[in-house]
Amino acid sequence: MKNIKKWMKISAAVCIVLTAVCFIRPTWTPAIEGSNTISVLKKMEVNDTSLEVMIRGTDRSNPVLLFVHGGPGYSEIPYARKYEQLLEQHFTVVHYDQRGSGKSHQLLKDYSQQTVDQHVDDLLRLTESVSLLLGQEKILLAGHSFGTHIGMQAAAAAPDKFHAYIGIGQVSDSIQSELDGLEYTLMQAVLAGNKRDITKLESLRDEISDGERLTPRNLVAKYGGSSRLIHFNREYWTGLLTSPEYNWLDAVRFLRGVLSGQDILISDRKKKPLINRLEIPCYFVMGKYDYMTSADAAKVYFDSLEAPVKEYVLFDRSAHFPHYEEQELFAEWLLKMWEELILAKQ
Repeated sequence: MKNIKKWMKISAAVCIVLTAVCFIRPTWTPAIEGSNTISVLKKMEVNDTSLEVMIRGTDRSNPVLLFVHGGPGYSEIPYARKYEQLLEQHFTVVHYDQRGSGKSHQLLKDYSQQTVDQHVDDLLRLTESVSLLLGQEKILLAGHSFGTHIGMQAAAAAPDKFHAYIGIGQVSDSIQSELDGLEYTLMQAVLAGNKRDITKLESLRDEISDGERLTPRNLVAKYGGSSRLIHFNREYWTGLLTSPEYNWLDAVRFLRGVLSGQDILISDRKKKPLINRLEIPCYFVMGKYDYMTSADAAKVYFDSLEAPVKEYVLFDRSAHFPHYEEQELFAEWLLKMWEELILAKQ
């Protein structure tokens, strides 16, 4: 009995130590072999805050591709590297955790007054810093989900900083997008014969139609309107808890960032009109089954948008994450687009 108690105490102590290590272990991004590669995870000072930035590529002289994550608050640093090995061969890929999000979240700081305009200015200042660091006058800008709203605002405000804008899971008319999501999810629930989900969705119709709430994301995901070729939630939690770029304290920061920023920024976004003109080439990349940000609503927005060059790209097998769910096709399209963009400038 004494031996059992002794080993239980030792086991408990070991568990406590291992948990503490998981919370405070150093973070990094794996190296890329080669003479001119870049693989860094670092903080960069932007305006009045520090942003965590990951930069990766096989040749640092390649064109720069900067991603603006969505959410709000959903950093892509914990899992993006898994899907971007092809991109890293042709582009220097940059991800950053936005103000108050993920590794950029400061636990004792008040984020209750953050605004979309603040995030747009952060992006513009970060673009300047990244361009200077990598010695490139302009970069490619790609927004995902909520990040497309920030990205488009930045592209419209400072077109001289960017080669082109790419909207992945592009936000559009929010009410129309949510109604599309409602109808799709409801139809899938009917086909599945799930009376509980049907009742839940029907009860929310008026609130969704009035723009007062979103179609429940758990139900959109349940019926394949979020991801189809990858298991998004599993990928995210695996990345948060096991990737070298994040420790468990960063996972806490992530959760705090989502809770403190989502409602504030979504509400602020609704106050701002959609951009109706860009001075640079514009591309919307959508998954056919995307009902987080409806592909059909994005197409209506795309048709009304003015830009010197524009293209609507629909991937047939994916939902809200076409750049990850169909990573090879996305990399192929992006490289082709870049080559055509360069030829057009010659």
